[in-house]
Amino acid sequence: MNATATVAPAGPQYMRALERANQVRLARADLKRRVAVDQVAVAEVIMDCPWEAESMAVGDLLMSQRRWGQTRCRKFLAQVPMSEKKTIGSMTDRQRRTLASMLTASRRGRAWSATPFLTDSLTRV
Repeated sequence: MNATATVAPAGPQYMRALERANQVRLARADLKRRVAVDQVAVAEVIMDCPWEAESMAVGDLLMSQRRWGQTRCRKFLAQVPMSEKKTIGSMTDRQRRTLASMLTASRRGRAWSATPFLTDSLTRV
């Protein structure tokens, strides 16, 4: 127990935390921009879960799509059921697959018909 580690800090802890927060904020802004212009599909982000989206709320990601507001997002997530505040990194594999299939189906114009546990009459908008 004589070993001591000397690590030279790269600056005060709060400065490193601010740096990290800025990196995450800028990466999320870029991700939201790419989603808004259809360079990246939301279903792809949900399935792949990149580092910048791990602690991002699923509602924020959905609302970054064109023509998706709070009401549409809430109605969409009520189909699962899932909170808008749920982070993408904390979603189970089953939740990821369900949301991705629902989003893919809605892009094809089938209005969330991919929900396996709801009848078609409940999924129509």
